[in-house]
Amino acid sequence: MHLDHDPAAPPADEIGFDDFLKVDIRVGTIVEAEVYEGARKPSLKLRIDFGPGVGLRKSVGQVRARYAPEDLIGRQVAAVVNFPPRQIGKAVSEALTLGFADEEGRVVLFSPDAPVPDGSRLF
Repeated sequence: MHLDHDPAAPPADEIGFDDFLKVDIRVGTIVEAEVYEGARKPSLKLRIDFGPGVGLRKSVGQVRARYAPEDLIGRQVAAVVNFPPRQIGKAVSEALTLGFADEEGRVVLFSPDAPVPDGSRLF
């Protein structure tokens, strides 16, 4: 499946509500962030605390074009937590941190606009 980042693209194929419920999107707080040296695209390695139900997860995000590691510590983000771990170069990503492309194609992280408990599920 190819993801189209073009804002003028038509919507993806319809899915049932039960299919949506299979995707477990949670909020977590970034507790560590560092530059991922050697990545093909400007990326950061993140460690995110999703609370007691999910725990700490590693995520690799192509967010370095907009964010410095030190600016992300303490920030809440949304991520898919029920994909299998994925090898990204020499790193393993255990959660897919979510974002949108800006006008220049840089990733803007998806976050709640007010603090919520870590581990809260999107509905």
